[in-house]
Amino acid sequence: MTHPRASRLSPDTGQAGRRVLLLVPARTYRAADFLAAAGRIGVDLVVGSDGALPLGGRPVIPVSLTDPRASADRLVARVARVGPVAAVVAADAPMLVLAAVVAARLGLPHNRVAAVRAAADKARQRTRWASAGLDQPAFRLVPAAAPHDAVRDDAVRRAARAVGFPCVVKAISLSASQGVLRADDPEAAVAAARRIRPILAAARRPAGEPLLIEAYVTGPELSVDGLLSGGALSVIAVFDKPGAADGPTFEETMLVTPSRLPRAVLTAAVAAAGKAARALGLTHGPIHAELRVDDAGRGRPMLLELAARSIGGLCSRALRFPGGASLEEMVLANALGLDTAPAAYQETRPAGVFMLPVPRPGTFRSVHGRADAAAVPGITGLTITIQVGQRVRPLPDGDRYLGFIFAAADTSGDVEKALHAARERLRVIIE
Repeated sequence: MTHPRASRLSPDTGQAGRRVLLLVPARTYRAADFLAAAGRIGVDLVVGSDGALPLGGRPVIPVSLTDPRASADRLVARVARVGPVAAVVAADAPMLVLAAVVAARLGLPHNRVAAVRAAADKARQRTRWASAGLDQPAFRLVPAAAPHDAVRDDAVRRAARAVGFPCVVKAISLSASQGVLRADDPEAAVAAARRIRPILAAARRPAGEPLLIEAYVTGPELSVDGLLSGGALSVIAVFDKPGAADGPTFEETMLVTPSRLPRAVLTAAVAAAGKAARALGLTHGPIHAELRVDDAGRGRPMLLELAARSIGGLCSRALRFPGGASLEEMVLANALGLDTAPAAYQETRPAGVFMLPVPRPGTFRSVHGRADAAAVPGITGLTITIQVGQRVRPLPDGDRYLGFIFAAADTSGDVEKALHAARERLRVIIE
């Protein structure tokens, strides 16, 4: 049965106006959520992917992320056969460039490829935000290419001293806090850089990729999720990050919305996210921005990172908009040009998610206590996303979480307490 919010988001155009080309990476949590969202708002999907997906027999157009031009040719040819589409949507970050290429070929609203690439590169973000005069940590880039390790190590020391200690050493192309380490002195910065380079190699990143070294910002952390339309940002959620990690690694754990930070801080953070997106050249679709409120800088929100996608993992399941609409419904509706602003950033019931980090390397065997955790008042869901028998690695070496716990309550404080209580009832077995 269609709920009221779904009917308001449902397109009332012809068949072509209800058809979306959805590009889904094989390695994603979100395929099922996007398919469910499309069904709820009456959108017909044409699906492309770089691997097999459990889509119940739905045909999937094969694409290659290493050859976007050939993949775009294949997708455009298929669209010509099945009929026009009204939008192209990337379900997750690996498909963003291909989505931009295909949408441009089809004459549909899209972000420029250069903007998408800039949003996926932490070094380009920093340089563009610096040119735009936006508040962000002091930073330096360290080229990876050098005659020998002694030269590279000295470059790391100089860069770290220039930004000050503590500092953060980052891979520029990875996400989910993979390849991110805090360093409190020059030798720790060198050790962090040496540890990150094999992580980049394992992720098949180019050998010459530089590292980013930036000042560590103390203060509360938050994230801003929104939808761009013609360059204008409609905010749909602001999350606090209670207990955000302060190093040496930076795995995310808890997100709670609505934020409890002062309204002036939130207003400044939202404005910063919009300016950051525009500085990158983004004009269309979802964004996810991460900021810290600088304790040492009169409470200014400092930009950490911004992605041209909505919040990752299964975290979107913590969000429900008027009528029960999901974030994926909002993303599809925004892509189709529907007005999602009236539902944006409303004071809905407080909710949150706890992302279960991998505690140590090994083979994942089980999680005990799931029934007890699910029985905690306020807990609305618990999903383990790693298969039994799979090899796992903690951050910053790995790039996956074990699963997600969801909660909703009358206050953000009660959400936080419920998530902590549920986590304490779980025992992860890794051999």
